[in-house]
Amino acid sequence: MNKIAFSKYHGTGNDFILIDDRQENFNEQDHELIARMCSRRFGIGADGLMLLRMKDGYDFEMIYFNSDGHQSSMCGNGGRCIVHFAYSMGIIERSCSFIAIDGPHEAFVLENEGVKLKMSDITNIELDGEAFILDTGSPHYVVKVDLIESIDIKKTGSEIRYSRSYAEEGINVNFVECMPNRIKVATYERGVEDETYSCGTGVTAAAIAIFETKSNQYSSPIIIQTKGGELSVYFRKEDSNKYTDVWLQGPAVKTYDGIWNLN
Repeated sequence: MNKIAFSKYHGTGNDFILIDDRQENFNEQDHELIARMCSRRFGIGADGLMLLRMKDGYDFEMIYFNSDGHQSSMCGNGGRCIVHFAYSMGIIERSCSFIAIDGPHEAFVLENEGVKLKMSDITNIELDGEAFILDTGSPHYVVKVDLIESIDIKKTGSEIRYSRSYAEEGINVNFVECMPNRIKVATYERGVEDETYSCGTGVTAAAIAIFETKSNQYSSPIIIQTKGGELSVYFRKEDSNKYTDVWLQGPAVKTYDGIWNLN
């Protein structure tokens, strides 16, 4: 295989390389290749890369790699993009079920390039000082701030991510500003090791965390403003520490198709 066909997608500015790997020709152990393809200086440029493969019992399997070249936990915006990718190739109709590293997911392709993706149930929410710690398919640290523009997202996020408590496994760090009828979220992502324009599992975590403290001000769906655009998070609270029927909705946009020449 000397050439790799790919599609470039983004979900509210969180951008990805999508590869149809139903024949399983792509070497997923070649971390250097994946990192080079994701490089914004020497490659295509992306926050992550995804392989679409077939899986018994599901419409397809999603295998996700961060831009550092290593396989990572669930990516919500990536999940929405790979659903649209499968739809564009005729692999699925407007609804589907697929498997990712955190388990099975359902999704629907909406009009105008939108995708609604069912996320994992949230069964445990912890506190670290004033910050919320929860797993929405990926681990997240959520802290409320007065003004996101006053925060150096990369510097402060990196300090938390590499702190003694989280350095070994890593954690995604989300800063949340409460606004009338919506929240604003900025995210530092592990594996990318920088601020991203949007993070699907991050905005999901942020919506749940804010509802925990301000349920009198917000209700499902919560509208989230990110640097890359607007997302919506739907949910149902079952008890003090469990949320079900969690859905992430927003755009999934193909920007172009291309060929990567291995030579």
